[in-house]
Amino acid sequence: MVIVDDQALVRTGFRMILAADGIEVVAEAADGDAAVAAVRRTRPDVVLMDIRMPGTDGLEATRRILADASAPPRIVVLTTYDLDQYVYAALAAGASGFLLKDVTPEHLTAAVRLVRSGDALLAPAITRRLVERFAAPGGRPAAPHRELATLTPRELEVLEALARGHSNAELAARFRLSEATVKTHVARILSKLRLRDRAQAVIAAYETGLVTPGSDGSG
Repeated sequence: MVIVDDQALVRTGFRMILAADGIEVVAEAADGDAAVAAVRRTRPDVVLMDIRMPGTDGLEATRRILADASAPPRIVVLTTYDLDQYVYAALAAGASGFLLKDVTPEHLTAAVRLVRSGDALLAPAITRRLVERFAAPGGRPAAPHRELATLTPRELEVLEALARGHSNAELAARFRLSEATVKTHVARILSKLRLRDRAQAVIAAYETGLVTPGSDGSG
């Protein structure tokens, strides 16, 4: 994996924590340009990406990395502040989750392994809070997703409920389905919409207008 942060002490601390748990760090970078170059050179599976850095910031680096690679890494953004507007923008750009910089060693290593396995790092409920805080109501019109029409009525219902923060168990209870069936629906939604994970599905549901900030889904 690659660690990107403009503070050498932060990079060193994260490297030591990860190495102690058997996770190899193949490169470090202190700014966005160096991050893009390091990813191109080493082809990591996960990148820990600081958002606020001098020069090219982590948001722009995230966009460039995910647009540039045929098999892009999973990107986890690092922030000092919870529910940061830059974190929302990074998730919308394709990041798979975020961590606060005061994360515990155990949470850090568990998060890296989770993202490396292909899952989203944060629960849909957290992504929902980000979207509802930073997707301004009455702002730019919803952008219809070109693949949204390919979803079945049931898949649209599942996507809407997922975007409201429901877990697989809650989705199963709501629709009277098994959790295995719910997972199948979610997998098909991600495939049809060409999304990386559940966090991206939440973003898509709001940005297409399927769910609107402040609505509760009742009725």
